[in-house]
Amino acid sequence: MVKIQQFFVKYQKIILSLNTVLILLAEAAKWLFHINAAYQVLMLVVGVIGLIPILLTAISSLKVKLVSIDVLVSLAVIGAIIIGEFNEAAIVTWLFALGDVLEELTLKKTRKAVSDLTKMAPRTALVLQDDGTTEEEDVDFIDPGEKILIKTGDQVPVDGKIVSGSGYLNEANVNGESKPADKKQGDQVYAGTILEDGTLTVETTAAGDDTTFGKIIEMVEEAQDSKSHTEKLINRFSKYYTPAVLVIAIIVGLITRDFKLAITVMVLGCPGALVIGVPVSTVAGIGNGAKNGVMFKGSQVMDAARKIDEIAFDKTGTLTVGHPEVNKIEVLSGNKDEVVNLAANIESQSNHPLAKAMAKLSGQKIDQIETKTVKGKGMIADLDRERYYLGNLALIEENTFANPKLTQVVNKLSNLGNSVVVLANSDQSKLAIFGIKDRLRSEAEIALMQLKQLGIKKLVMLSGDNQETAQQIAADLPIDEVHGQMLPADKAQFVKQEQENGHHVTFIGDGVNDSPALANADVAIAIGSGTDVAVDVSDIVLVKNDLRKIAYALSISKRTVLNMNENIVIALLTVLLLFIGLFAGYVEMASGMFIHEFSILVVILNGMRLIRNRRKVDNHQFPDKEKDLALNM
Repeated sequence: MVKIQQFFVKYQKIILSLNTVLILLAEAAKWLFHINAAYQVLMLVVGVIGLIPILLTAISSLKVKLVSIDVLVSLAVIGAIIIGEFNEAAIVTWLFALGDVLEELTLKKTRKAVSDLTKMAPRTALVLQDDGTTEEEDVDFIDPGEKILIKTGDQVPVDGKIVSGSGYLNEANVNGESKPADKKQGDQVYAGTILEDGTLTVETTAAGDDTTFGKIIEMVEEAQDSKSHTEKLINRFSKYYTPAVLVIAIIVGLITRDFKLAITVMVLGCPGALVIGVPVSTVAGIGNGAKNGVMFKGSQVMDAARKIDEIAFDKTGTLTVGHPEVNKIEVLSGNKDEVVNLAANIESQSNHPLAKAMAKLSGQKIDQIETKTVKGKGMIADLDRERYYLGNLALIEENTFANPKLTQVVNKLSNLGNSVVVLANSDQSKLAIFGIKDRLRSEAEIALMQLKQLGIKKLVMLSGDNQETAQQIAADLPIDEVHGQMLPADKAQFVKQEQENGHHVTFIGDGVNDSPALANADVAIAIGSGTDVAVDVSDIVLVKNDLRKIAYALSISKRTVLNMNENIVIALLTVLLLFIGLFAGYVEMASGMFIHEFSILVVILNGMRLIRNRRKVDNHQFPDKEKDLALNM
């Protein structure tokens, strides 16, 4: 039986297409060529083919003591065949198969990105031996306390503490921050991060699956498994609907001794509109979202989204653009254009992210600059027999002299959340300070205002950056809470804690480091420009990277679920009226079938109402200065 079920699942779409062709041929035989025998035979063939997978599923559900809609449909189709209503059997099974295909198309999700994440995990490490040599070993066999050598460009293979050396680590895989971290002796490092500059010797504290990166993978896989068994709305409802119709049919048969009437009850009670109504609403709602840059991964996502009352945002790459830019320039001495251009040309010699931000300020190109890097501090440049220092305050004070005004400006910019770079020559006759920081997305403020207006009670920002910098970023936003220095596990734990406190939580992020929190949230939303892993574990993807689409996603979710419920009501009301008409003597099999099929058309048309290009925005909903942005929501 299992092999037969697998066959029908594997070729589900082909079988549906075949049955569609056979139904069309049957209708042509009846209405064009008036060959009723051919019509009956073709409809019987469709009914039997369509019945097999439904009947097998019904048997499986009965084995676990579940009376599903498959049981009712199977009995109704068998009964219809017995009393010679082959067209009814064909249409019911065809509609049922169509509903399954539509639902499958919307719920299909891939785990490819999660397997890619697993491949990203470091596999080997250079272990330092007692004689000073190194030996490559599998990370699963490395014990705490062993010392690991890490060179420029290498991926850190273990969690540990630096015992010698210094360098810049790209920690985006762990904390999501785009700015490389300056690491020195005594600092903690994490597996999966990349050493962009320097050489480190690290004492292992955790390796393999026990590392922070290993736990990211584990949490994502566990949370995805727990979500993959979400029960379909239609099956939850059928728990009560199906037994009720069966009981009514049995009672009618026992009282009237009329087998045909009992079968008619099951046939008319067969939920054709109910079966097709939910998938139609789902496809229409998801289609609406796709047209507007929002990708939903199934109807259960929409059902969960309408209950959301708290949204937690990652900072870097989600609320901010994820690329540092020069935010402030203070020239204390020298010609501003000349000094800025000089600094930009010097920084163009470096690949550091802060240097790339400053290099964009370059005007006229200067070719004769000779530079060298001072690890952890900046750069020294020689031009026209004059030496320039470009880097942090320590580099300037060590090579020139302490300047109280310079220190004051540096501290001021630092307190505003900037990374500070200073340019000075030996006598500070040319002196400039550059404040560099990641900037908010242009639509971030209005997007969060829209969420407040939709009734979201709590907006939270979670960041791997320090608390002060995170607070500065959030200062211009309607954020209720800000939490800094959050590792991936901390973000995931925050989501779980809020859920335990009774909140329905959405998490919005873009990076590998966000994936545990995304996977554990009630609804996970990924920025489309984010990593494959973040997109894969999410329930909703903002394809156009526009945060204003969050409010749209929540709105269309509510409308879609409402539409589903309307279709259920229409389907049930139709069945109720058919039963009343049947027992009152006004409805027979033929007229009942006409009403039955008409109700299917009604729910399809009702579902199609969801297909609109844009969501309406009330004039009073947004202040005038924001209305233009809102119209693009």
